[in-house]
Amino acid sequence: MEIKYPHIKVRLVGEDGNAFSIIGRVKKAMREGGCTEEQMDEYVAEATSGDYNHLLTVTMNTVAEESAEEEEDYDFSELNDYDEEFNEDNYDYNDYDEEERENNED
Repeated sequence: MEIKYPHIKVRLVGEDGNAFSIIGRVKKAMREGGCTEEQMDEYVAEATSGDYNHLLTVTMNTVAEESAEEEEDYDFSELNDYDEEFNEDNYDYNDYDEEERENNED
């Protein structure tokens, strides 16, 4: 079956699996994705018309499932460079304490 709103992505794996939590996340994503109240109500009515497995099936047929790999990538390379430059071996805690005292005196 084709996903009804493939442009709307909801992460299911690794999130709260409670039925109400799933419905809430899907409705939020649908709202943010431009769906109408009627479309959201249609999803809720169909998703709640059966058991938990039916809810999951309807959800996966309504929105695309977002995997961890699809989440926004963040370039951590700058942080790694910073970590190498700023580590405990190169850090003088007394300098920090002096700077902190000066800032607090103002």
